[in-house]
Amino acid sequence: MHPAHTPFLLRLKRHCVLLCMVLGVLGAVQAADAANMPGAGTTPAAPYRLRIVGGLAGLSQYIRQEEPFWTKELSRLSAGRFQAEIVPFDRAGVPGAEMLRLLQLGVVPFGTTLMSSFTAQYPEYTAPDLAGLNPDLATLKTTLAAFRPYLEKALREQHGVEALAIYVYPAQVVFCKKPLRTLAELTGRRVRVSSASQADFVGALGGVPVLTSFSQIVPSLTAGNTECAITGTMSGNMLGLPALTTHVHTLPVTWGLAVFGANQAAWAALPADLRTLLKRELPRLEAAIWAESERETADGLACNRGASTCSGGTKGSMVVVPVSPQDERSRQEILESTVLPRWVQRCGARCAQVWNQTIGPARGLQAAPAK
Repeated sequence: MHPAHTPFLLRLKRHCVLLCMVLGVLGAVQAADAANMPGAGTTPAAPYRLRIVGGLAGLSQYIRQEEPFWTKELSRLSAGRFQAEIVPFDRAGVPGAEMLRLLQLGVVPFGTTLMSSFTAQYPEYTAPDLAGLNPDLATLKTTLAAFRPYLEKALREQHGVEALAIYVYPAQVVFCKKPLRTLAELTGRRVRVSSASQADFVGALGGVPVLTSFSQIVPSLTAGNTECAITGTMSGNMLGLPALTTHVHTLPVTWGLAVFGANQAAWAALPADLRTLLKRELPRLEAAIWAESERETADGLACNRGASTCSGGTKGSMVVVPVSPQDERSRQEILESTVLPRWVQRCGARCAQVWNQTIGPARGLQAAPAK
């Protein structure tokens, strides 16, 4: 095979995979449409059914909020007229990095996509959750409020996707095997990261970032490939990190945002009263998920240290390390000197402009244009 043919063949293979997914999902959608058609004679019309791709399986956002809303609340709120089925995207066979494209194509009419999955193709959309940007949930809300109008407009006009809600996951913090008094002590330690901006943050502290999937956190720590890991306060607990690590730092390096969106044509095709219901209820679901994230962040820390208030996880005996004044200074300095400039470098001049029109004024932090 001639080497020059390789890029073409890779693109062709990718498009074939997408086409297969299109055909498979379209078959399911056509079956759903048939089920939604009124029956003949006196047979009552079946409920109008939606098929939803939700967030990450196994996490409280999905179990306590998303799944009950679609499988129970929607039917209750509509007196049985509207019903839905939901599957978490990581169990639906949908590649996370392809979700936005599949929404755009209408292959997935209604789906949830992690904003971190935009990093490679659309890094500008990751701006609200850069490492070190949001030291608490209140600050994250301010950051997102400044950026949201731009994000919604861009998704609508550039991708044909209607953003219906933005969800948040609990704080992503540092777990370590050895004692950790300040973030500066990450120097020389190999630290699991899940994004480019987390890698920038860890590298600026003198640590060695190791890009590792969530499923490989425990094997990596066990094998000694990493000494620390950045992950959620409660998800780390559920992974069993209190048995593998001794210290957990409370500074949120990042959080984790997700967009629940709809293909514009699919959204427009819904019955008008269903659209009205969803416009009213989805903001309430979003608010409930944000409140759940705040509770779970605190509960994860409580469980990791073995506090009596632990309710959602397994009690450990970890040392919980509070944010020191030195840590706060480091966070701000690294954000300004490393994380933001490198994001702009990866993202381009347009991203600096977007930042300076949205988040920059809200946070009092301007981005220099890419060189």
